[in-house]
Amino acid sequence: MNHHLDISFNTIARIKRVLVLFSCFLIALNIHAQYDLNSDFASQLEFITTSKPRDYKVLDSLFSKFERDTLKMNVLVRKSKALNYPDGESFALNHLGVFYRNNSLYEKAIDMHVKANALAAEVGNLELRIINLNNIGVVYRRMDLVKPALDFHTKALDIARSADQPSEEIKYNIAVSQNSIGNIYLVLEQYELAMRQFQKSIEIENELGNRLGLAINYQNIGFAYEAQGELENALRNYKRSLDYNNQIDSELGRVICYNSIGKVYIKQKEFNDAKVIIEKALEKVLNIGDHFYIASSYINLGWAQKHLKLNDLSEINLKKGLGIAEKYGLKSSIVEAQKHLSDLYELTNRPDLALNAYRDAVNLEKTIANERNLRYVNDVIIQYENEAKNNQIKALADENELVKSRLERNKKLFWYSMLALAIIGAIMVALYRTRQLQQEKQILTLEQDMLRSQMNPHFIFNSLNSIKLYIINNEKENAVYYLNKFSKLIRKILVASTEKEISLEDELDTMKLYMNIENIRFSNAIHFEVNIDDKINTSGIKVPSMILQPFLENALWHGLSSKKEDDKKIILNVYQTNANLVTISIEDNGIGRAQSSKINNDKLLKRKSVGISLTKARLANFSKGYIQDYKITIEDLYDQHRNASGTKVIVEIPTQSIAS
Repeated sequence: MNHHLDISFNTIARIKRVLVLFSCFLIALNIHAQYDLNSDFASQLEFITTSKPRDYKVLDSLFSKFERDTLKMNVLVRKSKALNYPDGESFALNHLGVFYRNNSLYEKAIDMHVKANALAAEVGNLELRIINLNNIGVVYRRMDLVKPALDFHTKALDIARSADQPSEEIKYNIAVSQNSIGNIYLVLEQYELAMRQFQKSIEIENELGNRLGLAINYQNIGFAYEAQGELENALRNYKRSLDYNNQIDSELGRVICYNSIGKVYIKQKEFNDAKVIIEKALEKVLNIGDHFYIASSYINLGWAQKHLKLNDLSEINLKKGLGIAEKYGLKSSIVEAQKHLSDLYELTNRPDLALNAYRDAVNLEKTIANERNLRYVNDVIIQYENEAKNNQIKALADENELVKSRLERNKKLFWYSMLALAIIGAIMVALYRTRQLQQEKQILTLEQDMLRSQMNPHFIFNSLNSIKLYIINNEKENAVYYLNKFSKLIRKILVASTEKEISLEDELDTMKLYMNIENIRFSNAIHFEVNIDDKINTSGIKVPSMILQPFLENALWHGLSSKKEDDKKIILNVYQTNANLVTISIEDNGIGRAQSSKINNDKLLKRKSVGISLTKARLANFSKGYIQDYKITIEDLYDQHRNASGTKVIVEIPTQSIAS
């Protein structure tokens, strides 16, 4: 028994030692992290000692991680004061003011911002002045003091608009001012004017990509719709605001949206949904510690519970919200809590308490927004709007004068420019016309050369000579038949010479006539065959006239004329492999290019062919008006023993014009 006890005590002792060691490790880790943080802060203080940056963006990048640490911000205040560095001191005091505002210490917050503003004004730092003036306005709005809130936001906006080249921070604060003035319009129940201000603010926030600003503005637009009874529009904008708050992971933003959505649910009689979402808001805001929204969350929860007939819980939460609002001087929240308590007391048959609560609410509400205060605010807004319009008119007048002077100064330059443009235009037209004439001349030359090539005297003489032999040999039918073919061919050549392009159908008919005439000299030994793909409409395809003749001539006189065998063929195929091109292949079973070239070189009188080069030039000119260019490919054909067995010419002619 004692043995077991010893073991237990030893085990417990070991566990205790492990726990102590683990605790020491955690303490050491915390000290190390704190040391790193302090070390980082010390290095930033060292940096400002030498550089003393004035740009708010630079200061924010240096100290953003310490902005909620009041100890470090106070150190920055003292360090900046010792360095005679008002910009740094103003920056630190501003963040101390924001901290006090978020903890509902409004008098201390205003004191910090006023000091910060005075320092910024002393050194002419516009960014810090505008930021502090807007923050003072926000504090007064939290305190339901509409008049000073409007004064400070208007002053911030005027200074911001006076900047020649506003920084991103100044643009952002213009959006803040417009948003705040929109909130003043909400107090005056001028909802259309309020939403106009919020939309102006949204334009700037979108330009800057500031999702926090977008969240705030959509929240305010939702409030304006809610005040007008447009609950669906209000709910849509509150949810849009919540989406932006989720994107930036703002817990306070979620609290505000949850409360607003909960209030809409109450008005839509969705009391259970309202209770659930307001409870979520309360849970989050208790961790944040913002007394303004803690009070609002308790009051809204009590309101929802009242409708669910949870009267005891409703009274507890309404009184909690009222107590916090009274402690921190939150007048609007006090009024709201008293009104809901009045309704609750009436429901629970406590008329005296109901009357007292309602009377207290009405009396306090009068001090917040009495008629004279609202009239003053309305007058200030009208004055502000008039000043803004007058400034715009003055700016437009100044701009008009500037434009007039520029017009006078640039009048001569304008006319000189017009004269120069006219001269340049005339030169360009002359150059274009010259180039066009040269091109037309080149085309005419090509057509003349083509006609000379096709009306070759040797061809005409030889053709007539062949027909003459039929007459001499008394072969009248053949003589008449071929004479008729020859006259048709000559007529087609002459007609074609007057036209730049003809249908492929006419071109093929002409080539058949040409081959019939040429075949006389080969004793009709050449088998000529034309194959056309059924899908091709030859009458609808345009080609340059007599474009195939040089290829057939080459096949005859270079490929087949020197061939000793009787089996002589020329096969012409028309087909299409591309929607924008028609392909024509001319295949002969002659001696091939290599043997033909050798024979031609051995001749004393060499046959010089210029037809192919003329054809290429004509096809190049023809293709200018089409989507694709022409292409000519010449292939040498071989039999199974690698002996030359003919030549194949493939001509691809474009069919799809640029205009179509």
